Amino acid sequence: MTRYKALISYDGHDFAGFQRQPHARSVQEEIEKTLTRINKGQPIVIHGAGRTDSGVHALGQVIHFDLPSARDEEKLRFALDTQTPEDIDVISVEEVTEDFHARYKPHSKTYEFLVDIGRPKNPMMRHYATHYPYPLEIPLMEQAIKALEGTHDFTGFTASGTSVENKVRTITKASLTFDEQRNFLVFTFSGNGFLYKQIRNMVGTLLKIGNKRMPVNQIERILEEKDRQLAGPTAAPNGLYLKEINYEE
Repeated sequence: MTRYKALISYDGHDFAGFQRQPHARSVQEEIEKTLTRINKGQPIVIHGAGRTDSGVHALGQVIHFDLPSARDEEKLRFALDTQTPEDIDVISVEEVTEDFHARYKPHSKTYEFLVDIGRPKNPMMRHYATHYPYPLEIPLMEQAIKALEGTHDFTGFTASGTSVENKVRTITKASLTFDEQRNFLVFTFSGNGFLYKQIRNMVGTLLKIGNKRMPVNQIERILEEKDRQLAGPTAAPNGLYLKEINYEE
């Protein structure tokens, strides 16, 4: 068997998420159907670096899969890219060693979250940026977001009912920039892993701080008390992008 690593992007609007699930369209299922056709009907299973939820997009998702024989990398990429649906793009394909695993090989992830603060909103971006029509003090959010950097127990920013026991994660970068031309806020988070809906809960909290409905030090309180009820609402998924994955050498 020959193992391949592929870099893909996708528009998450019409997907129920990355992971295959019954009676719903998923990125995994669409790519596996294409690979199965390429492999003359023999089923192929792919493994992703992470699972994105319904409506969440990816600019740099990584997958791996095994084929029974070696293929020309560019021809394989082209076949995948042209035979998968138009809301999936296969950016690159490369042969890797058999011990490479997209999910379990140590790596860091970077996510971006776009918030349209225009009034009125940009209708062309309704599936690709979360609209927030209320007044915001950007400096308050810039001050608050820095408290998320470092190693913390992020229980207070996790969706209830998650099965993950260890909720300690390290965020190496948490920043906010303002795209004046588009009237967008761009939140960026890099780290060694993120919990279920963690980023959307952090953004929802930061927006509430910017709207002066929470104090600037609310982030510290949530991290200390580990209480989800102290955090803001979960931001909509349409503004979230898995931007980049970097593997350790």
